[in-house]
Amino acid sequence: MVTLVRAPNPSAMTLSGTNSYLLDCGEGEGLVIDPGPAITRHVEALIATADSQGLAIRAIALTHGHPDHVSAAPELSEATGAPIYAHPLTTVGHAHDLPLEHAWRVGATALRVIDAPGHTFDHAVFYLPQERSLFTGDTILGEGTSVVAPPGGAMRPYENTLRRLAEEFADARVIYCGHGPIVGDAPHKIREYIEHRRMRERQILTALRDGPLTIPDIVRRVYDPERSVLWPAMARQILAHLIALEDEGRVAARAVDRAMTADEMAILNPRFEALAGPEEAAVIAAELGTEMRLQKLLSYRLHGGIVSCADGSLSPA
Repeated sequence: MVTLVRAPNPSAMTLSGTNSYLLDCGEGEGLVIDPGPAITRHVEALIATADSQGLAIRAIALTHGHPDHVSAAPELSEATGAPIYAHPLTTVGHAHDLPLEHAWRVGATALRVIDAPGHTFDHAVFYLPQERSLFTGDTILGEGTSVVAPPGGAMRPYENTLRRLAEEFADARVIYCGHGPIVGDAPHKIREYIEHRRMRERQILTALRDGPLTIPDIVRRVYDPERSVLWPAMARQILAHLIALEDEGRVAARAVDRAMTADEMAILNPRFEALAGPEEAAVIAAELGTEMRLQKLLSYRLHGGIVSCADGSLSPA
């Protein structure tokens, strides 16, 4: 049995709040996946939920190291004595390394642990075979799409992770996401995510057919102006796509010989601490990689002699 305990931290980045999950692993033992933000009443809610089901929390597992998923782990561990398990690249307290690509047992329950880089490089996804359920953290959300932002994330690893989930877990039934509602048609949602990334890359390449553009230029062409409050997040997504395309020799970048305008700076290097409280600003910065300030304005163009086709592929000019 899986029980959702949602943290009381709703925001633009966390949607209705971070989803923590309590798994009944049999033999009276419970596992918490993603204990959430450091909010004491949320930790108390997790413990109370376990008590109401006659479970002792024996282990805490993290999908990835973003603060809205892991900050409560030390408090929950201290209260229950449960060890914390995380990807080897995650640094949270005295976390133990998860057995990536292997079955991992808590009580009478075995979960498969999958290395799932992309949203972050320290991301893991869990698969519960008896329920054909995936616990995807921020790799797949219950609504909207996941942020993939450098330097903590990268687009091609993310797309590879999505394809792997589609191929290896075609029989998955349910997705327990890091945010938003539980997803009842796992294969459909995974295909939707794969196609969304393909569509966004086609839009970027199509925009570049008209000549060199900066990231703010592309943002304004591709995204709805009524959602300009989200443009900084969208800019980081576009940056992730462009880094991949540049690495593949499909686009080229050069520095623009002028300072950024105030509007460009607001899109590329937003100051979220001026708009949100310190905790929320820290979550946004971690999600969007805005600790990496973009020092120069770059202009991107299709690599010489190549044009983009309507489907986003490239062909000789």
